[in-house]
Amino acid sequence: MKSLLDRPEIRLQVAGHETFPCRYGWLKKTFDAVRSVEHLGIDQVLAVFDPNYAIADFGVGKNMVASMRHWAIACGVLDANIRAGRIESLRPSDLGRLIFNDGDPYLEQAASLWLLHWRLVSMPGRATTWYFAFNEFNDAIFTREALSMRLMGRVEELREAGRLAGGRIARSTIDRDAECFVRTYVSKTTKKGLTEDGLESPFAELGLLAPLAGGALQFRRGPKPSLPDEVFALALVDFWQAHFPTRGTLSVETVAHEPGSPGRVFLLDEDSLAERLERIGEVTVGAIEWDEGAGLRQVSARREVSSLASLDFVRSTYAALGEAA
Repeated sequence: MKSLLDRPEIRLQVAGHETFPCRYGWLKKTFDAVRSVEHLGIDQVLAVFDPNYAIADFGVGKNMVASMRHWAIACGVLDANIRAGRIESLRPSDLGRLIFNDGDPYLEQAASLWLLHWRLVSMPGRATTWYFAFNEFNDAIFTREALSMRLMGRVEELREAGRLAGGRIARSTIDRDAECFVRTYVSKTTKKGLTEDGLESPFAELGLLAPLAGGALQFRRGPKPSLPDEVFALALVDFWQAHFPTRGTLSVETVAHEPGSPGRVFLLDEDSLAERLERIGEVTVGAIEWDEGAGLRQVSARREVSSLASLDFVRSTYAALGEAA
């Protein structure tokens, strides 16, 4: 499959987070703020992030206001209509409503973090570095400098091909993006080994990136026991619809290794992924079935993939959380 970074219909962006990783509480605050005024029209929604008001309303500085909006869009909590680099409208997304309206507003469930991670990383766009690191950067053990250098080369290729707006991107910008990526998945600690101020990114809880001696980092590939089968099913359908909408089957290798696949985004090894695919029929109520006929290991769609609503696979999870509350 052709690199998603080369697709002309996808607008790419480096930076936008103002050097701040997504912090605890930010997604809920931005979702609540937009939802509270969405009935008043586009102008009132956009005014939510006007620094003249937002600094006081959110209790953070101007740069953090911009970062909060960035992460809410990048994680799919808010849907944005963007034209020529300008945000023309914002509204709460279906995913945002599912999580923050229907049962897990404080991101206490692993399912919510996995869903948000999927939406952040599975497609390039507002968080191009995050997509690149999981889907096209193949070093299992690396340094932030190595990631930055490789990303810089890729960004230059994209710029020369006319895929990135504006002029040349400075290496310092790429370095900051790589640093912010690491801080998204690895909590900063003090000299005493304590997590710094409790405001670091909730995505560190997923355990996808581990610090090693000497400043190196390692992607943790493996089973991911905290990843619900329902979230995996959602990701599989999203991936299938986005990249292979006319195919009736997908091989284990495709689901495990293609850019934007559940295997890449969730760092699942092939055996763990195959175990999940063996259960996919139960999770999707027969819409997708495991098939080992003729020596093949693949999944087959029993209904048109385009007709499936992936969020439906996780709605029962949030309905149960709402009832429990």
